[in-house]
Amino acid sequence: MALGKYTRVDNRRSSSSYCSTVTIVVFVALCLVGVWMMTSSSVVPVQNVVVPQEDKSEVKEQESRSEVAEQASEANENNESNDGNTKQFEDKPGDLPEDATKGDGDVNNNSNQEEEKPEGKPEEKHEEKPEEKPEEKIEEKTEDGGNQTEDGDSKLENAESKSEGGGNDENKSDSDENQKKSDTNDNDKKEENTEETKDRERIEEKVEENDNKESGDGVEENDNKESGDGSEKKGNDQSKNQSSSEVYPSGAQSELLNETTTQSGAWSTQATESKNEKETQRSSNQNTVYSWKLCNSTAGYDFIPCLDNFQAIRSLRSTKHYEHRERHCPEEAPTCLVPLPEGYKCSIEWPKSREKIWYSNVPHTKLAQVKGHQNWVKVTGEYLTFPGGGTQFKHGALHYIDFIQETVPDIAWGKRSRVVLDVGCGVASFGGFLFDRDVLTMSLAPKDEHEAQVQFALERGIPAISAVMGTKRLPFPGRVFDIVHCARCRVPWHIEGGKLLLELNRMLRPGGYFVWSATPIYQKLPEDVEIWEAMKKLTKAMCWEVVSISKETVNGVGIAIYKKPISNECYEQRSKNEPPTCVTTDDPNAAWNVPLEACMHKVPTDASERGSQWPEKWPARLDKAPYWLSSSQVGVYGKAAPEDFSADYEHWKRVVSKSYLNGMGINWSSVRNVMDMRSVYGGFAAALKDLNIWVMNVVSIDSPDTLPIIYERGLFGIYHDWCESFSTYPRTYDLVHADHLFSNLKKRCNIVAVFAEVDRILRPQGKLIVRDSVDIINELESMAKSMQWEVRFSYSKENEGLLCVQKSMWRPNESETLKYAIA
Repeated sequence: MALGKYTRVDNRRSSSSYCSTVTIVVFVALCLVGVWMMTSSSVVPVQNVVVPQEDKSEVKEQESRSEVAEQASEANENNESNDGNTKQFEDKPGDLPEDATKGDGDVNNNSNQEEEKPEGKPEEKHEEKPEEKPEEKIEEKTEDGGNQTEDGDSKLENAESKSEGGGNDENKSDSDENQKKSDTNDNDKKEENTEETKDRERIEEKVEENDNKESGDGVEENDNKESGDGSEKKGNDQSKNQSSSEVYPSGAQSELLNETTTQSGAWSTQATESKNEKETQRSSNQNTVYSWKLCNSTAGYDFIPCLDNFQAIRSLRSTKHYEHRERHCPEEAPTCLVPLPEGYKCSIEWPKSREKIWYSNVPHTKLAQVKGHQNWVKVTGEYLTFPGGGTQFKHGALHYIDFIQETVPDIAWGKRSRVVLDVGCGVASFGGFLFDRDVLTMSLAPKDEHEAQVQFALERGIPAISAVMGTKRLPFPGRVFDIVHCARCRVPWHIEGGKLLLELNRMLRPGGYFVWSATPIYQKLPEDVEIWEAMKKLTKAMCWEVVSISKETVNGVGIAIYKKPISNECYEQRSKNEPPTCVTTDDPNAAWNVPLEACMHKVPTDASERGSQWPEKWPARLDKAPYWLSSSQVGVYGKAAPEDFSADYEHWKRVVSKSYLNGMGINWSSVRNVMDMRSVYGGFAAALKDLNIWVMNVVSIDSPDTLPIIYERGLFGIYHDWCESFSTYPRTYDLVHADHLFSNLKKRCNIVAVFAEVDRILRPQGKLIVRDSVDIINELESMAKSMQWEVRFSYSKENEGLLCVQKSMWRPNESETLKYAIA
């Protein structure tokens, strides 16, 4: 080719000098072109010789990587297929309430964006590298071979997309492999870098997936443990290096991922997570400095804000109906911290705590002095001891409990009768020993009628609240208690048209029993005789059947047992409508700040209505949807009500078994009193049924009214507004659980005050578990740290977070005087 050009020049040697000059110039130019063409043509053969050797090793390496990717893909598919029946709440919009899925609705979009970014960013970076410029020039100059080059690039992109989709490199055809051999050396480097990045991400997913599986069994694994046979390969080494700063899920973490990850299995990138975290920190920690002070009040370390509002109590017009023992909450909930008693110690564990507690934790002796002869409580050295007696059962509660069942076998403790209300409970020994009969008792008594009686009960590990039967309904639904008990409770049931006894009638199930142990039954003093005659008249008018009136010889007391009717026949046959039946518009479940009415609610007659049938015997009633939940009803999570109920139970069984029991390092043997601040169907409490604990299920007043369902399954709970203080003494719960509560409360409450309330009711060394949005988790974690609590566990995924903190003994030095709480 160059020889031909020289020939043309030689043929023009007879031209003029001007032409000679032009010829020389043309000659030089042609020579340069020829040299360039020879150089360019020599590049391709060199590549064709060298590249196959590189590609062979590369293909082997890619094939090994693809095997790991295939295993990860198959594992993901298997997990999705296996978990399809059990993941009732994961991955499906509408399975979780809106507040519990904040951010979940965008998971698919976010994950898709995150999957696209790793593809685009590395390619853009490689295109900017200098070594790729010669390749671009070749594509521009070799127009004849451009189609071939473009075709090769398109096939390479297709190969990459196939590798991303399923890791099926081993099924690639020989033509694809030959086409890869014909690519340029720079394209090979580019492909290698891209594939390594993708393989690293796949291996990380596989490692994380395996950690999830292992941690689901409650085994905490080393974060650096690899997942496959190729753990020594370069890709896994890179995954180690990249993920060394991450905390792989173990226990609760893996469960959290299962709940919030979509079926696509997409994981966000470190860049996205870091960016979101920085934005969250900026939004939640904008110059927020938490400065805590001690509450200075007359009640001191026993302060209950809504029961110790002396300013409101002083303004009451009357205290005739125990108005001064009812709730009077301050306009703004306090944000100060309640002090600890001097010498406070960690509470004695159940069941030893039923017999004795530390005196320093509840340093009150008045009750021991007044009721010591009745075996309520005694002072024994550094302990307060409880012989198990009461006013009506001085010689022990167990004999008294057994006598009741012997008298009325149909009571069947722990089978037919599961949920009991004990009015005027004293130190709650009745409820404490009913645990031995598999019975759950809600004990209540007014604060300070007998000094710290409810506090004694809670310190012992027995359920109790401070409440009084005064002018308002008790915060419980209608027709939920199997038995109501009153042992010398000093409640004047017969006065004012029987208003207080009619309140018991509202809460008692049709067919349920009222057990009344009091002096009017067996003493002949004029006052007792008068009360007894009034009670006989009242209970007959209420259509209560007198089942038994007997005397218990060991304790020397009389017990009257009444049964509520299961039909309206007696009501309709009464000659006088006294007490009157309630109007049909009166909702027996309405109980929050509702005034008492001296009327009776009729018994439901429709077979599909709650109260028309007795629940199944315990424990069968725990995990079965109540008969009155209809498929036509829409549950809290958007499913048909029975399915919603079952899905909730399966959800919490999985959370408790995979996360709470094994993944957080909680010693559950030291946990006795538990509160679920936001119960729905009571699934959390039901999942803990095999532990030696009890759970106070709280249904917020602005949440769906599911509390009757909780009682129907043999559990108990209470209505409450968390913008106010709870009716319990300080330091009375071992563990407090809040599932997506604070994000709801933030709309209408000061969550700093709510967190201070959690500090008030939680015992030192007690645990708080919060599941909520990431910004709420970060905010609460900052509050906990400012109180010098120990952060036991903190994890977030997408917009969901999980936090477990442990309260410390720390108390601030400065104090804040609460004027309304000074007597």
